[in-house]
Amino acid sequence: MRILIAIDDTDNPVSRGTGKIASLIADAVQQNGWGTSGFVTRHQLLVHPDIPFTSHNSTMCFPVEMKEGCLERLIAFASGFLERECAEGSDPGLCVAVPDQVSVAAELVAFGRRAKEEVIAKKEALDLAKRLGVHLSEHGGTGHGVIGALAGAGLRLWGNDGRMRGRLASVHPGQILRVRELLDQPDVDAVGRADGSAVGEEEVVLIGDKPKTVMRYGASVLLVTATTGANGAAGWETLPRRLLREY
Repeated sequence: MRILIAIDDTDNPVSRGTGKIASLIADAVQQNGWGTSGFVTRHQLLVHPDIPFTSHNSTMCFPVEMKEGCLERLIAFASGFLERECAEGSDPGLCVAVPDQVSVAAELVAFGRRAKEEVIAKKEALDLAKRLGVHLSEHGGTGHGVIGALAGAGLRLWGNDGRMRGRLASVHPGQILRVRELLDQPDVDAVGRADGSAVGEEEVVLIGDKPKTVMRYGASVLLVTATTGANGAAGWETLPRRLLREY
């Protein structure tokens, strides 16, 4: 059974970030034998004076291939973990969605996309989650993190938003690899350009600083841009961090 876990508003300016909290929950899923966690994605939401946030108003989400009978244990663990570990002054929210059981998946996706453009009330998030059959819970403070948590699940379900938290673990800056070698990496589904066009499997790619994938069409895509090597040969390099911020 595939599920999505999303959290938001767990930190304060001096604490560890929401991405780290999400990664710790993902690790615990595997350590407890409840399932296999995928990588965490960061989703940028609207930055607006009427929306309280710590730094960037981003939410985190990750998928789990879960064993049958473990869902309630995972929800109980994640709820308790947020209440124990979230920073003072934070307003954490937790969303756990089972895509195959969401009554109208398009509404969940639409909510996530709206949260990138509009100020949304907490009550609307709670009402929608209840109607769609999605777990959504508050775990401290004002509980306004439920808005971002629900949005994060919707955006990951959409599959066309967000970038990997952290970096690809098995490649390193300065490496030169063929596209086919990159496709062998566990978290790389495709290698392509920002315009959506593919790059041939025998093309070579220079790995830049902190390489990471973005979500496109439900796939984890390593974006590359054309470059010219020292010998004048054309090639590719991973998209620089400053451009990845757009995702």
